[in-house]
Amino acid sequence: MNIAVFCGSAKGKTPAYEKMAQDLAGLLKRNNFGLVYGGASVGVMGALANTCLENKVPVIGVIPQSLVDWEVAHKGLDDLIVVDTMHKRKEIMYLRSSAFVVLPGGFGTLDECFEILTWSQLKLHSKPVFILNQNGFYDFLRDHINRAHQEGFISAQHVELLQFRNNLDELENSLKALK
Repeated sequence: MNIAVFCGSAKGKTPAYEKMAQDLAGLLKRNNFGLVYGGASVGVMGALANTCLENKVPVIGVIPQSLVDWEVAHKGLDDLIVVDTMHKRKEIMYLRSSAFVVLPGGFGTLDECFEILTWSQLKLHSKPVFILNQNGFYDFLRDHINRAHQEGFISAQHVELLQFRNNLDELENSLKALK
């Protein structure tokens, strides 16, 4: 079973973000999950992939040609799939995984999360989408979703599509339940 992880191509301001990715790699290893991710060698993505590879976790990277041209593609993966567009990247990541985990990141991470979430809302899939909200990084997002629900823009059933987990133990229990 593969888990798709959306996360930043930047490191963030503190080592805590890379540590979170490294800890997630350990979770994947303990539970015999493979990794599907954005294919970059930099930032939180690079930390995640490198730690997975060090721990013999199978790693599939999916990256647009434009980012290969920028020389950020990870060259040591088990499988690197080069695609034409960001949309195709998300499609391949979706097809190759059984669940999604969102770590800290920026616009690209949020884009990936929301496109997969929208597909779920439209009943194009029923794969779970988890936010690792360690240290409250995504509190703002939970607040926004709750506000959008209160204002009538997101139904109660759709609020539940994005599952917040406050720490790695909670996330691990949720992923283990999928097996």
